[in-house]
Amino acid sequence: MSFFSKIFSSREDAVPQPSIRFGRYTDVYKAEAKYDRWDEAIAYFEQEEFLDSYRAFFDYLRDEKEDNVKVSEKDDQIEFLFYQGSKEIRGYANAKKLKAESKIARTHELNIGFLRRLVENNYNLKYGRYCIDDEGDISIVFDTLSLDASPYKIYYALKEIALAADKQDDLLVEEFEVLEQVNSAHITPLDQEEREIKSSYLKSEIEKTLHEVEHGKLSASQYPGGITYLLLELIYRLDFFVRPEGATMESFERMHRLYFAADKASAREKNSKLIKEFRDIAARPDAKIREELYDTVSTFGITNPSTHARLKEFIQGELGTMDWYQENNYEAVALAIPGYIVGYSLFYYSLAKPDRDLLQLYLQIMHQGFFHRLGFQFTYTKEGTLVKDEIEDAIESIIKRHREVYPQLDPTLKELRYTNKAAFAKSFLQMVANLDLTKAR
Repeated sequence: MSFFSKIFSSREDAVPQPSIRFGRYTDVYKAEAKYDRWDEAIAYFEQEEFLDSYRAFFDYLRDEKEDNVKVSEKDDQIEFLFYQGSKEIRGYANAKKLKAESKIARTHELNIGFLRRLVENNYNLKYGRYCIDDEGDISIVFDTLSLDASPYKIYYALKEIALAADKQDDLLVEEFEVLEQVNSAHITPLDQEEREIKSSYLKSEIEKTLHEVEHGKLSASQYPGGITYLLLELIYRLDFFVRPEGATMESFERMHRLYFAADKASAREKNSKLIKEFRDIAARPDAKIREELYDTVSTFGITNPSTHARLKEFIQGELGTMDWYQENNYEAVALAIPGYIVGYSLFYYSLAKPDRDLLQLYLQIMHQGFFHRLGFQFTYTKEGTLVKDEIEDAIESIIKRHREVYPQLDPTLKELRYTNKAAFAKSFLQMVANLDLTKAR
């Protein structure tokens, strides 16, 4: 199970919690032995011991908990298989070359629409290329001579084709009726109840937020910045909680790119585009949403490694913005700002483990009802009141888990404020920002 397999709670040792994955997979939390294998792969490559280099490289990629990489050898050739979301990538490597391929869809007739899309997508690839074989299987392929197959090159090449295959299979099949799924038997469908809870939550939260945007106390035309916080917070929270694949995941990523694009569009214009995207998601049939909810195994992460210093800077740069909204009784926007900080950080970054766990705990506290519906058992709020002892027990459990690696980890619990959720949210993130994450030597 990956580090994103579940949210931790203070009672996790005593009360079993559901094994439900939240958030995006990251591959940065590797044991030191894995980094040793990476160094060995480089050393073997420089000595032109290519098979040994490949062995070390695929061992570096392998996550034993995920069982994401499988390797076998026959006649001086390594055959490999690894998973990336809904796709499997197969290939071989020998002393002369390496080749990897992922089948992403199947067609029984050629169609100018998807052919044009594949040609356009080829321009976005640095290492791979799209192909169609005689059986009508559409694949993305990468190959290289072993003399040129440095670990750096094959890491980025395999990551490129794996991420592209994982994204494009769902998008192409949904858009073009002549295409059908292929090689997706390894994915694990979520049970019906979990899919119902998540799909219902997704649509109800969109409706709730759009109602606040259009009918809330804050004027959307006068204060577009406040509206932006409501919309961005929702993108990142739904992505983390629901973990959709396919078109809905692409919608979230498109909204993220749209807002942060360096263009001349105003905040109002960008808000309008975000609202339209949300309406399009809400209009999709429930069955289509539920089809995108399944469990997968991955090898490459898409989040960017980040230091605690960067998270601290982000928190300090954004958190003060909530003061005006809080002072003027715009509670929904005031709470959306710390929610945006937490959501963006988990959406975009691979954080240090204590930061990650504490931000996940924040989401549990602020959205306890959602987790209860999924079967989690904790009580951080009771009848609208924050339960101090339970929250501080949970924080101390996280600190205890990571103190061996981070011996200076000592949050100032006495500075947490429990008068209301906004005060707590601000004090909690200030506590996270002020942590000392110096590693033990």
